[in-house]
Amino acid sequence: MSNRSIRRSLGRSLAVAGALGTAVALVGCAAGSAPAGSAPAGSAPADAAASTLGTADNPVQLGVVGAAEPYWTAFEEAAEAEGIELDIVDFTDYNQPNPAVSEGELDINQFQHIIYLANYNTQAGDDLQPIGSTATYPIGLYSSQYESVEEIPDGAEVIVPNDDTNQARGLLVLQSAGLVALEEGGTPYSTVDDIIEEESRVTVSAVDAAITATSLPDVAAAIVNNDFLTDAGIDPADAIAQDDPADPAAQPYINIFATTAENADDEVLNRLVEIFQTNEEVQAGALESSGGTGLFVSTPKAELQESLASVQEALEQQ
Repeated sequence: MSNRSIRRSLGRSLAVAGALGTAVALVGCAAGSAPAGSAPAGSAPADAAASTLGTADNPVQLGVVGAAEPYWTAFEEAAEAEGIELDIVDFTDYNQPNPAVSEGELDINQFQHIIYLANYNTQAGDDLQPIGSTATYPIGLYSSQYESVEEIPDGAEVIVPNDDTNQARGLLVLQSAGLVALEEGGTPYSTVDDIIEEESRVTVSAVDAAITATSLPDVAAAIVNNDFLTDAGIDPADAIAQDDPADPAAQPYINIFATTAENADDEVLNRLVEIFQTNEEVQAGALESSGGTGLFVSTPKAELQESLASVQEALEQQ
């Protein structure tokens, strides 16, 4: 088995272990810590090198949702070309990658935007921090029955993701499209309970984000996250409504690399962010994966962290 095959096999094993909450044997080597049985500080250089994050003995564990996208292979190869050993660990559930970073099963993840991380930190009492931006992606409304919002009949059922942040964002898209009206005009924290029924054209249900696309035959329309479009064979260009990633108000929806506060200044992790932001093959692949809808940004780390703190403060006042 090649080194790359071994690394990918380990990555898949970690993803499964993280889902089951039993990744005890894998935790010891995460987040740059020395592997079990390693010598104490001051021992031979070979022993010290074994614990260095990004080496063959301790590759960076990066958690993502949608690792099958070709640009992740390009990213891994670009990192290794600069001497950084990297394992891409795939998850299918948004709820797993953040706890995995906190618990040391991952060193870093890249799957979420700022508002999602703010919600996680607030609810879990955690302090994960963004260390780099990737892109802002629109979230769209799709239908297998209707070609426009206007064709959707009154009283029809529309679904949105049930996680806090994407639910609110989806509802704002529905409001902008004239399908619903929201209390207080809608906020980044709106839920289906904030829908003003007598002023809305459709009924809305919240379901797991992973089944929004597969539920399209059973509903009039659905808000579908970009992560699930490709697997469902949906062309992003077929959205019948979406938000605008270029709008300054979309900054909290910038997708980010996140790690622990203690690792926020780690040189290897920050170099990975730079590679993602500057490698042409990675950028082209990520853009193609989004159906050309992504808006890439290189927002400074300090600005991302300020935005996170601001959103968390607003959440705590809810």
